[in-house]
Amino acid sequence: MSVQIPWSQAASSLVRQSDLWGPHFPAMGPQVRVVCSLFFLLQALAAPAENSDFSLAGDYLLGGLFTLHANVKGIVHLNFLQVPKCKEYEVKALGYKLMQAMHFAVEEINNHSSLLPGVRLGYEMVDVCYVSNNIQPVLYFLAQENHLLPIQEDYSRYVPRVVAVIGPENSESTMTVAHFLSLFLLPQVTYSAIGDDLRDKQRFPAVLRTVPGADHHIEAMVQLMLHFRWNWIVVLVSGDDYGRGNSQLLRERLARHDICIALHEALPTPQPSQVVTPQERRRLEAVVDKLRHSSARVVVVFSPDLALHNFFHEVLRRNVTGVVWLASESWAIDLALHNLTELSRTGTFLGITTQSVSIPGFSEFRVRRAQARRPASNRTSRRATCNQECDTCLDTIESFNTILTLSGERVAYSVYSAVYAVAHALHSLLGCSQTHCSKETVYPWRLLQEIRKVNFTLLGHRIFFDESGDLPMPLEVIQWQWNVSQNPFQTIASYYPAQRQLKDVRGVSWHTPDGTVPVSTCSKDCQPGQKKKSVGIHPCCFECLDCLPGTFLNKTEDEFDCQPCPSNEWSHRRDTSCFKRRLTFLQWHNAPTTFVVLLAGLGFLGTLAILAVFWRHLQTPMVRSAGGPMCFLILASLLVAYLMVPAYLGPPTVSTCLCRQTFFTLCFTVCISCIAVRSFQIVCVFKMARRLPRAYGYWVRCHGPYVFVAVITALKVAIVTASQLFTPTGPTARADPGDPKIMILSCNPNYRKGLLVNTSLDLLLSVAGFSFAYMGKELPTNYNEAKFITFCMTFYFTSSICLCTFMSVYEGVLVTFLDLLVTVLNLLGISLGYFGPKCYLILFHPERNTPAYFSSAIQGYTMGRD
Repeated sequence: MSVQIPWSQAASSLVRQSDLWGPHFPAMGPQVRVVCSLFFLLQALAAPAENSDFSLAGDYLLGGLFTLHANVKGIVHLNFLQVPKCKEYEVKALGYKLMQAMHFAVEEINNHSSLLPGVRLGYEMVDVCYVSNNIQPVLYFLAQENHLLPIQEDYSRYVPRVVAVIGPENSESTMTVAHFLSLFLLPQVTYSAIGDDLRDKQRFPAVLRTVPGADHHIEAMVQLMLHFRWNWIVVLVSGDDYGRGNSQLLRERLARHDICIALHEALPTPQPSQVVTPQERRRLEAVVDKLRHSSARVVVVFSPDLALHNFFHEVLRRNVTGVVWLASESWAIDLALHNLTELSRTGTFLGITTQSVSIPGFSEFRVRRAQARRPASNRTSRRATCNQECDTCLDTIESFNTILTLSGERVAYSVYSAVYAVAHALHSLLGCSQTHCSKETVYPWRLLQEIRKVNFTLLGHRIFFDESGDLPMPLEVIQWQWNVSQNPFQTIASYYPAQRQLKDVRGVSWHTPDGTVPVSTCSKDCQPGQKKKSVGIHPCCFECLDCLPGTFLNKTEDEFDCQPCPSNEWSHRRDTSCFKRRLTFLQWHNAPTTFVVLLAGLGFLGTLAILAVFWRHLQTPMVRSAGGPMCFLILASLLVAYLMVPAYLGPPTVSTCLCRQTFFTLCFTVCISCIAVRSFQIVCVFKMARRLPRAYGYWVRCHGPYVFVAVITALKVAIVTASQLFTPTGPTARADPGDPKIMILSCNPNYRKGLLVNTSLDLLLSVAGFSFAYMGKELPTNYNEAKFITFCMTFYFTSSICLCTFMSVYEGVLVTFLDLLVTVLNLLGISLGYFGPKCYLILFHPERNTPAYFSSAIQGYTMGRD
């Protein structure tokens, strides 16, 4: 391991600090090995201790920092180097228990020959009196046997009084001590400080912890909220670094899980005298009043234990009930607060703390030592101080013996494992065998390297430190119980740092009327198929809105918006998924469709028969007057059009849609253009030949009818091609407006527009054909086709307009059916209405199909005109 702080820098730092300690130390040059020494220790610390609980001789000493007496944060003795008096503090039973855990571990190691055979551990323990007495013990531990701390240029060979320091308990005190110890790389193993700053090995290279850091404590707390579906909480914090730092970590973690903070308040710092001032009273009343009126029923409290007494007394005074209190590790197993049994009526107390590990023989050891040393009634001396005088603790501690025994060895195991970690590092550093250890000088930085590398099993748990210097021990979620016959801190869940997972949540006894899990949400959960609509600034506050038909709610993707169903699916109101729509199209087996298909079949056969009749009588006057060869062009187009009828049936495809929109309309255009030019030609022969003989001669020589049909057909091809380029050809599925559960499968959604474009030319031709037919209504009977053409064109025009009008206001399979029906009827109208009468005359009145008959008809028409 590389040394984080060069020893020359450490020495310079101490020189600069010595300038602050007093005027007795002039500045010295860096070349002087030992310039002067600082006599900085109290006589109480330097003098031999009368109480062996605090001091034990040994080959290698461990320093211990414990809180045996505690009052509130804020008592700071301003007198230089003066240790506070015990009578100014209240006894902290848990601190005494932790001190005894270190004592027990050292004695167990000394009596265990295989770990450090031939070597005896000793200790120097100091009561740090919460935060008031940190600096003096550290300087005492760093000094040598002569109680002097020399200022040197190189401390790599410096041997302080102790080889390692165990403690102290809270993060703020730990950081204060670490700033000194890290300059010497003296190992410091803390047993309950979880501050996130201690992970920074650039600032605190010598700090290790036998507990997981604050990150894991807060993660366990957040996972507990997620398990019970609490997303609306109150956060109360102390006004120090502990409260601010942990609340910030909690905020960052809650933001990832959509858990909202309804109320965030800072608790007032109590006065050293424990007397509640009017200003503090008003502040406490304001906080509790906000708590009472908040809809959040889960309260997370980050605060040192001693700063909470006044707050909970105010909570009891204002009769706050029905709250779930989530305790941080600083007060999760605080005996003094738990001793306030009236708190049981305020709600359910849950806390995050270290795992309880039973240490065989420890409870008996602690109780036996407390009973063996009775306090002396006249034990006073001028040397009696907070860190050595503890006879007056024992009476108070005995009252907690039962609860200490029932609560298990939670933090005590952290102290116990810290001592064993140092012992295993010494075992490696001294090269111990089964029977012997070489007693050599132990330099702090070398021991620190070995502690970082330890890996052993202690009472069934692996003890090792990760890259941040933390021991990934499991945490537990505990519930406070006030039944004197059971564990006051009952385990209800376990958290494993390696997996970052909360497991085995069980056995919670809620303080609710019906024993159910308390609800702490800003808004009730939405029902399935309901989306959330935010109300206010908190995402946890919302109203629930039903997802409309055609949409559904997928909570895993988005709880605040309904997702639309795919085009071929549908959903009802408040659905959480879509279902397949029923596809409809024009099917073969429907009765109306069968009827239309039969009509088309008859029309095809009839047209084919007409073609045969016309072919058989091609040279007759009747066929020639009907158009001659052009009749076969019309009949061939009609036959192809009849063959396109199956394209309307069955599920639409690209090919069938293409047939509808191209081949069929082209065939129909050819038919209409031939009929129109035929009606024009008849009028031209009988009425215009005499008036415009040259134009008529040009029309005949250039084959005007065929040129006209070719031009119209080419124009229609251009229109159809352009329509296909600008509109998709493939089929599409769209919802039936009358029933969204049904999907209408048809050609492209612009089919109606395409139909209008494609039929526009045909409509113009039909109007032209009708006009010419009307003009020729007085022609000879054999050439007068006005009534037949008028019928065909009028029916086509009227049916097309009706179909387009119907399609503009209605969508469905009926549109496709009507399109097919109108098409077949128009084809039949041309086949039977135009060619039918001519076939009838050819077959049943052959006498009228002679040149003589036609000549007489023309002669009669001419004589009548004259």
